[in-house]
Amino acid sequence: MEPLWFAVLAGMSLGGILIGLIAGYWGSNRLNSRALKATDEALQQQIEQARNRSREILQESQKAAEQIRKEIEKDRNNAARQHGRDRKDLEKRQRKIDRSSEALQSRQSELDKRSNLLIKQERDLSDRVTTELERVAQFNREQALDMLIQKVEEEQAYEFQKRYRDAELQYQQDTDERARELLAASMQRYASEVVAEASVTSIPIPSDELKGRLIGREGRNIRAIEATTGVDLIVDDAPESVTVSCFDPVRREVARVALERLVKDGRIQPARIEDTVKRARREVDQSVRKAGEAAMFEVGVRGLRPEIVSLMGRLKFRYSFGENVLQHSVEVGHFAGLMAGQIGANVQLCKTAGFLHDIGKALTHEIEGPHAEIGADIAAQHGLRDEVVLAIREHHDREMTSVPSFLVGAADAISAARPGARSDTNEAYLQRLAELEDVAKGFSGVQRVFAIQAGREVRVLVDPDKVNDAEASTLSADIAHAIEQRLQYPGLIKVIVIRESRNEAIAS
Repeated sequence: MEPLWFAVLAGMSLGGILIGLIAGYWGSNRLNSRALKATDEALQQQIEQARNRSREILQESQKAAEQIRKEIEKDRNNAARQHGRDRKDLEKRQRKIDRSSEALQSRQSELDKRSNLLIKQERDLSDRVTTELERVAQFNREQALDMLIQKVEEEQAYEFQKRYRDAELQYQQDTDERARELLAASMQRYASEVVAEASVTSIPIPSDELKGRLIGREGRNIRAIEATTGVDLIVDDAPESVTVSCFDPVRREVARVALERLVKDGRIQPARIEDTVKRARREVDQSVRKAGEAAMFEVGVRGLRPEIVSLMGRLKFRYSFGENVLQHSVEVGHFAGLMAGQIGANVQLCKTAGFLHDIGKALTHEIEGPHAEIGADIAAQHGLRDEVVLAIREHHDREMTSVPSFLVGAADAISAARPGARSDTNEAYLQRLAELEDVAKGFSGVQRVFAIQAGREVRVLVDPDKVNDAEASTLSADIAHAIEQRLQYPGLIKVIVIRESRNEAIAS
C-alpha cells in the first residue's frame, strides 16, 4: 500500500508541476501579445503621421516648382522679345551701312575720274609752260636744269656751312661746359704752392782771403774741385761769390754742398776737397732717393723700382722754364688721377703715367733725343705697363691714341699753364706772338690779326666782302688746325674770327 500511495502522490506532484508550468507559459504569452499589440498600434500611428507629412511636403514642392516654371517661362518670353527687337535694329543698321558704302564707292569712283583728268590737264599744261618758257628764256630743258642744280648747290653749300657753324658752336658749348666741370672738379681737389724757386748756382764767400784759399796756389784747389765734381767754377765775375756752372743738376748740387762745407770749414786742400766731395755725393744721393720716395708717396703711386724712384728724385734739382720738374710731376700725377676718377678710367695707372711723364728730363744731358722718348724707353726697360709707356711717349703729341695719354697731356697743360708755374723771356714771348699772327695772316680774306692774353687767344678780323658768316666759321677751324701743325705751344689757343659789316650814310 505504501509504495502505491507513494507512487500516487508522486504522480500528483508531477501533474501539479506540469499544470503550473502550462499556466505560467500561457499567462506570459498573453502579456507579450498585449505589449506587441500596443507597440504595433504606436508604429501605425507614426507611419500615418509620416505619410501625412510627406504628402504636405510634396504638395508644397509642387507649388514651388510650378511658380519657378512660370517665372522661367516669363523670362524666356521677355528674352525672346528683346532678341527680336535687337535683331531688327541690327538689320536696320546693316541696311544703312550698305547704302553708305555704295555711296562712298560711287564718290570714290567719281574722284578717281576727276583726279585722272586733272593729272592729264596738269601734264598738258606743264608741257605748254615748258615750251613757252623755253621760247621766252631761250633755254632748253637741260640748260634750265643745269642752272637750277647750280643754284641749289650754292644754296646747299651756304646752308651746309651755316649748319656746320651752328653745330660747331653747340659742340663747343657742350664740350667746354663738360670740360670746365671736369677740370673744376679735379683742380678744386688739389692745391699746391706756386713754384717760385730757381736753380742755385751761386755760392757766397765771406771774404776775399777765403776766396783765395778756395782758388789755391796756382789754382790747384779750384782745379781739384772741378775735377772731382765735374763742374766749372767762376770766381771772378761776382764779388764775394762763386758761380757753379754745369748742365747736370745733380753734379751741380754736389758741388754746391761740397763748396759750402769747405767754405764753412776753412781747410781747403786737394785731399780735403776729395773727401768732402765724396761725403757731399753720398748726402745728395740720399737726398735724391728721399725726394723721390716722398714724391711717390705724395702722389700715391705704388710698385716703382728703386732705380725709377732715384731718377725721379734727381728731378728735384731740375728746372724747366723756371718750374721745378719734380713738383710739376707730382702735380701732373694728382691731376691725371683726379680726372681719371671723374671719367671712370684707371686712376692708379693714370697717376703713375702722370707722375713719370717727365722722367726723361733726368737724363736729357746724358742721352740724346726728346725727353718723352727717353722717358718711355726708361719705363719700358724697367717693366712698367705698356699703357704707362705709351702715355709717357705721347704726352706731347697732337694725336693721342689712349685715354691715359690724353689725361696726362691735359694734366701737363694744366700744371704748366697756371699763373706763376713757368717763367719766360720777353724775346721768346714776343716771338711766339709773332708766329701766331703770321700763321693767321697767311689765309685769304684776313685783314688784321691780334694775339692777346699771352698767346692764349688769337683774334682775326676778316674782309666782309670776301668772307661770309658761314666761311668765317670754317676759317677759324682752318687757322686752328694750321697752328696745331706748325707751332709748338703749351696749353690751348682759342681762335676767334670777327666779321664786321658797316653801312654809312650822310644826311645833308
